[in-house]
Amino acid sequence: MRYISIPAYIKKHLQNTSSIEGQSHLLKKNIENLLKVGEPLVSVIIPAYNEEQNILRTLSSLSNTISQKSVEIIVVDNNSSDNTKALVQLSGANYMFEPVPGVENARNKGLTNAKGQYIISADADTLYSPYWVDLMTDPLIKGTDIACSYGKFSFIPEPGYTRAGFFLYEQLGDIFKKINGITKDKAMYVYGCSSAYRKEQALSVNGYDHPPNTNEDGYLGVKLREKFGRLHQVTDKKSYAWTSSRKFVQDGTLTSRVFKKVKEMFY
Repeated sequence: MRYISIPAYIKKHLQNTSSIEGQSHLLKKNIENLLKVGEPLVSVIIPAYNEEQNILRTLSSLSNTISQKSVEIIVVDNNSSDNTKALVQLSGANYMFEPVPGVENARNKGLTNAKGQYIISADADTLYSPYWVDLMTDPLIKGTDIACSYGKFSFIPEPGYTRAGFFLYEQLGDIFKKINGITKDKAMYVYGCSSAYRKEQALSVNGYDHPPNTNEDGYLGVKLREKFGRLHQVTDKKSYAWTSSRKFVQDGTLTSRVFKKVKEMFY
């Protein structure tokens, strides 16, 4: 069963940018403290294009990570024209710049330059639990037969919407995916907002490069599975990524989305 309401460890980061900016010294200290002695074991890579409204929330949530692992946070600016660069630099996260448009180029930039053995892919409009890093990487560390771990996500309601509708949509989606899983490729559920893999293996299959009409995240999952092992879904609720519903809402009303999902399941 999914969360009906947003958990407190996520809700605390739903502040406006100026509020987090005012506590930038604490944010920077927390991010720096994630890097323990020596090279990082884990690199979290976040592509960002014009995300000045969201990036500090994402970094604020990641700064609360609870882990014994050494973790570096990388934000790859994909040629933003807003204040993304200044905000990332204010936070103390590792800032990188990728001038060539396209999220696959930004993710590849981070992958190539990351110092960690394990990579976690994240999004700039998404919030993460304090336990996310460990829950995503532990399966890779403990299971050599696992090539890629991937998690679930939930929506943060836009103004005028409530969690109840999204909760219903997500529950129906879980049922739909379980039915679909019998006949469809699990790689289609490997999302860039929450997936993890080994750096060396990803580089050996050319990272996020992908053919036309495919997604960069799911296609990387396919390549890793074909060469290195199985895909593993992380189902612990504390691993859920909480992502913005802005694009979801722009594509149509929530009610129509729910009815469409029901229709897909039964007709």
